[in-house]
Amino acid sequence: MADKISVGHLRGIVMRAPGMTATKAFYTEQWGLHEAASDEGIVYLHGTSAEPFLYGLKDGDTYGIEYAHFGMENRADMDALYAQVVAEGGTVLGAPALFNDKIGGYGFEMLDPDNRRLRFTTDLQMREASQKHAYPHKISHLVFNTPDLEGSEAWYARVLGFRTSDYSADQMTFMRCNETHHAVALVRAQYPSINHVAFEVPGINSFMRAIGRMKQNGQVPSWGPGRHGPGDNPFAYFVSPSGFVIEFTADVELIDEDTHEARVWSRSDPEAMDQWMTAGPPTPAQRTVMAGRPDFGFPKPE
Repeated sequence: MADKISVGHLRGIVMRAPGMTATKAFYTEQWGLHEAASDEGIVYLHGTSAEPFLYGLKDGDTYGIEYAHFGMENRADMDALYAQVVAEGGTVLGAPALFNDKIGGYGFEMLDPDNRRLRFTTDLQMREASQKHAYPHKISHLVFNTPDLEGSEAWYARVLGFRTSDYSADQMTFMRCNETHHAVALVRAQYPSINHVAFEVPGINSFMRAIGRMKQNGQVPSWGPGRHGPGDNPFAYFVSPSGFVIEFTADVELIDEDTHEARVWSRSDPEAMDQWMTAGPPTPAQRTVMAGRPDFGFPKPE
């Protein structure tokens, strides 16, 4: 794996749903994001990091992921990643080029094994970062439901250079592209869909205050607060107006590449799911909403 080019970092995601842009006020007035840019049928929202946007709201006829957004350090790395993807038989949607939307940048798009669209960019116009207390700083991780857990894990490792950090029994795989414990996690499921998107705030006090801000706005967690075993991160999950699960988290484990070995966490041990034992296991309703709605992605190019 040492000779693999790895994806640099997670940037964000654009979600699609009927009437999605009409939910902007939830994210700007309650969740803590700010409008970065907009165009016909799409709104981009930024947090306190330097990223130009973290979360996109796109109007569409179906519910799902418009694209997951990853970054590379420079054009040389981008071109090297593209060459690796092509060599490994990945389904690319075009060669690296300039994007002509409101976000721009240089990069390319491709499809993963579940036909999710992945976008890779560099040379974006970055913002001035801050660490505003209790507000989302960045996207910590994306969790995808997949009917082929083992195949997807192997694909993300072979094609994009991800490494496996941990397993939750044989039901979930946590994968990293840099020192953060996981940028992507994969969940065994009946069909492909989004499980949840995690927003990281700067530290445990910000985490608790963010939950408090939501409660003051009449929004209570659907699961949490608690603290996961894999990743060692606190969690509090909410359900957005479009029915997507979103999470506040903080202090995600950082991996030492030289010493770390992937661990299999038991799902029969309640403390593996919630070390604090404040949240307990997810309810059947929570599991249902995290299963999401089927999202079969985009057609492969002919």
